[in-house]
Amino acid sequence: MDRRTVGRIASAAAVLTLGGVGYSAVVRSRNRYYDGPVTDHFDGVRFFRPGAATDRGVLDLARWQIAGGREAWPESYPSPFVDRPPPRVDDLRVTLVGHATVLLQVAGKNILTDPIWSERASPFRFAGPKRVNPPGIAFEDLPPIDAVLVTHNHYDHLDVDTIARLWGSHAPRVIAPLGNDSIVRVHDDAVTVDTLDWGQSATLGDGFAVHLEPANHWSARGVNDRRMALWGAFVLTTPAGTLYLAGDTGYGEGETFRSARARFGAPRLAVLPIGAYEPRWFMQIQHMNPSDAVNALRDLEAEQALGIHWGTFQLTNEKVDQPEIDLQAALEAADIPPSRFRAMRPGEVWTP
Repeated sequence: MDRRTVGRIASAAAVLTLGGVGYSAVVRSRNRYYDGPVTDHFDGVRFFRPGAATDRGVLDLARWQIAGGREAWPESYPSPFVDRPPPRVDDLRVTLVGHATVLLQVAGKNILTDPIWSERASPFRFAGPKRVNPPGIAFEDLPPIDAVLVTHNHYDHLDVDTIARLWGSHAPRVIAPLGNDSIVRVHDDAVTVDTLDWGQSATLGDGFAVHLEPANHWSARGVNDRRMALWGAFVLTTPAGTLYLAGDTGYGEGETFRSARARFGAPRLAVLPIGAYEPRWFMQIQHMNPSDAVNALRDLEAEQALGIHWGTFQLTNEKVDQPEIDLQAALEAADIPPSRFRAMRPGEVWTP
């Protein structure tokens, strides 16, 4: 292997870790984020899904990078939409801000998921995955934010600069899986983060509750903290119905979706990731493709699904608009109307 190839692999390892594409690396014997009892999904140092693999090895990463196949993205992929949301809504209004950042306006409350207004999904301003479209809602146009839900600590989901900015402007309730509070506190110790384990819940008042459920994913902020903070999906029970927010997840055998359906009933809305899935042999255990996402919709028996996590940050091989194309094909194959599962663009609004 020549020096240039080795350098490209090392660079890719760094960038892909920052962007949330998984591989196993250096082992540490102490958890820097969380100190809690051993459970059926925490061994005292690292979290895990019982019976499920979520990480790839360094040799797998090298194989991916040497094989190539990464489609070129445009420097700019602007959305035709922009939103200036109302202060409150009585029923349900959903806007994709970009990537996995979604504004849920539900029965008088405003909730953000995985907020990132930064230009890069990275700890650096000069390197790492860069946005190809601006946020679909300008930060200054946000309505009052009551709560922020963070699914895991990858840089494209936990942007500490945005969390601190939201705290300074809105002082929302911030809820995240175990260990993620430590990451935010190091950046800004004024921010309060409430943490949940899988199966635990928090109330937001006025008939709202947030429930953390398992997902087939993993966590890391660098190469030495693999799975030291928990990750998960959220179920939001509200006066306007139940919402399922998948975060990042592989499909697995569909068990996480069927379990949520059994526990909470069929959701009114499922927000599902449809991007960052190629090459499939590498990504399958941690990210769904559109066909997987259609299976998740059927497992959940959701009335409506919205597709996110595509077209803003390039993390994997597929071209910028491939998730939308593949979703339409998967829906046609499953005989599901396209209106029931929409691939959202930044600034686009869905209302029932």
